[in-house]
Amino acid sequence: MEYQQLGDSGLSVSRITFGSWAAGGWMWGGTEQNDAVGAIRASYDLGVTSIDTAPIYGQGLSEEIVGAAIKGLPRDKVQLLTKFGMRWDLPAPQGDFGFKTKDNDGRDLDVYKLATPASIVKECEDSLRRLGTDYLDLYQIHWPDVTTPIDDTMAAVQRLIEQGKVRAAGVSNYSVAQMQEAEQTLKLASNQVPYSMVRRDIEADVMPYCLAHHKAILAYSPLQLGLLTGKIRPGQDFGPGDLRATHRLFTPDNVTRVNAFLDQLRPLAEAKNATLGQLVIRWTLAQPGLTVALVGARNAQQAEQNARAIEVQLTAEDVAFIDGELAQLQLS
Repeated sequence: MEYQQLGDSGLSVSRITFGSWAAGGWMWGGTEQNDAVGAIRASYDLGVTSIDTAPIYGQGLSEEIVGAAIKGLPRDKVQLLTKFGMRWDLPAPQGDFGFKTKDNDGRDLDVYKLATPASIVKECEDSLRRLGTDYLDLYQIHWPDVTTPIDDTMAAVQRLIEQGKVRAAGVSNYSVAQMQEAEQTLKLASNQVPYSMVRRDIEADVMPYCLAHHKAILAYSPLQLGLLTGKIRPGQDFGPGDLRATHRLFTPDNVTRVNAFLDQLRPLAEAKNATLGQLVIRWTLAQPGLTVALVGARNAQQAEQNARAIEVQLTAEDVAFIDGELAQLQLS
């Protein structure tokens, strides 16, 4: 495994980090807790020491699964990355309305983006309890809350750092302007943003800014919800509650085009004794300023495949070939 420091934080993480969104079951049509725990442990055995989670993933279930998975492991050998700022449990509407969803039992939920100091303190304590730890390695605001001044939010996180409950502060889904405003109050280690071969908008501004200012980029969904594994078929039927059923990239036409592109990469993957997914993960980590690829897994086999992507070696010529094929991919 390869490890890298997040910005100037002093916190080192595994470049392949376990993303536990799917492990919470939420928006993915359910999960098996034992399989998820096994996936995290299998990743750890292959050097994936960093785990990214959030309270909203399964409304606490993902954090509880992560807590169960790391129980008995040396705490200083594991990096816990979690988030705050998305509340589904408010007694009354507060903050910036996010979206309507359902919990894992099919009940309707309204999710609000809320990052007030009081809410952050509550969320931190809840996360510590669910994870079974007394500190968080990286604490990230999940989405911007336009109803709370950024400096109020960041001052609250700074107090948690001073109290020893948080080691480093990060943001997620923040623009360059929002990062600049946040940094007037505390030092940011990272920004967690969506990035994949078919979703590259951060290359216009966030990526150059983070490179210039020594901020880590944590890429979530580098396999684009499984689309870039080559295992999705046009018109595939997704289960109830699975967001891919209505995602624009999963239309039959787009799936057909992506699979044709992946077919061009298949000989290279085979020559590297790698799966298409492993090749895609390695390409992602080869991009300038890209520190971490967050990759989820439902079971130990998937987790091992993801972790072993780090063993794939890409030359400059390999990356150029992939980029050339990618430039010809046109999606609707």
